[in-house]
Parts: sequence; C-alpha cells; structure tokens
Amino acid sequence: MARTVWDSTVGKKTVMAVSGLVMLLYLVAHMIGNLKIFFGTEEFNHYAHWLRTVGEPFMHYEWTLWLIRVVLVVAVVAHAVSAYQLSRRDIKARPSKYVHKKARAGYATRTMRWGGVILGLFIVWHLLDLTTGTVHSGGFESGKPYQNVVDTFSTWYGNVVYIVAMLALGLHIRHGFWSAAQTLGAGSRTRDRALKTTANVLALLLTAGFVAVPVGVMTGVVS
Repeated sequence: MARTVWDSTVGKKTVMAVSGLVMLLYLVAHMIGNLKIFFGTEEFNHYAHWLRTVGEPFMHYEWTLWLIRVVLVVAVVAHAVSAYQLSRRDIKARPSKYVHKKARAGYATRTMRWGGVILGLFIVWHLLDLTTGTVHSGGFESGKPYQNVVDTFSTWYGNVVYIVAMLALGLHIRHGFWSAAQTLGAGSRTRDRALKTTANVLALLLTAGFVAVPVGVMTGVVS
C-alpha cells in the first residue's frame, strides 16, 4: 500500500506537502533562535549550548539535537526526491513546450524548481560553513557560534550567498505553503484568500528575519 501511494502523483504531492510543513516549522524556530544574536554574545552562545542539552537528563547530551537533524534530513530528502520525480513526470506528460508564449504562472511558481536547487546548494554550504567549519573564513571556533556568524557575514561573498538563498526561500515558501494547503485539502473558495495572505506573511517574515542577521553584521549592530 505504501508503495502504491508513493508511486501515485497524489502520494508524491502529499509527501512534498508534509515534508515542506515540517521544514517550515523548523525554519520558524530557527529564525527566532537566530535573532537572539541581537542580544549579544553571551545570549547567543548560551542558546547554542542549550540546543545541545535539551531533554537532559532523560536525553543524553546532543541526542535531541541529533534527533531533530535526522528528522530534517529525512524531510529534505523526501521533499527533494518527490519534487524531482514529479518534475520528471510532468516533463514526460508534455514533452513539447506550450504554444502560449506568455507566462501564466506567478514568478514564485515559475522559479520553484530553480529555487529548490539554490536552497539545496545553500544548505550544503551553510553546514560546511557554520557547523563543520570546513569552508569557514576567519578561523572557525568550536563552541563560539556568535563569533563564527560574525566572521561569515564580515565577508562580501558570505552575505551574497546567504541573502540570495533567503530571497529564494521566501519565494519558495510563498508558493509552497499555499500549494501544500491545497494538496492536504485545506484550500477552498472561502479560505484561499486567507491561505495566500498567510503564505505571503510567512514568506515576508522569514525572509526579513533571516536577512536581518547579515544586515546587522554589515551595519555594525552585531559585531
């Protein structure tokens, strides 16, 4: 039964919707945590340490954090695979381009696929930069996330990569939230306007919240 559901278009869209909502919840929490950087070094570093001790003593050190990471990896992989397979299925269904030259979809809709690719590449860079320190500039300091964030956003390329990715994220959420609601049966004529408004507000708040950090470093508010 599970294989039958997965092989169907509806099943893949459902997987995309659910995994997308899981990632959206994480993004909201992640953004709120990021904004703690405006309260100073001690506050931000303490928050980063707290993430590793959540659930103690029932959970061992970092177990909760690793559980969250595993859930996110599963969500990202499920989202990406279902999106890719749906895209391939869509291309096979209409191998020739539409006759209409005028785009009928919104900008966010038309850039969902490229936006997904940009975000996928960004996730890899972001982890190598601020989690493992592999591509970090200025000397990565384990256990000092505040200093590491300031180092990253003290470089022009760090700001460009991050801000471009966050703009792509905003467009992705703007279309994806409404699309997920339709897939999961939440949409209707009476609720469509409210859902689209919610999608727009979420996209705007998350984009502004994430971009506020590099802007804060560039302007010297965070230093």
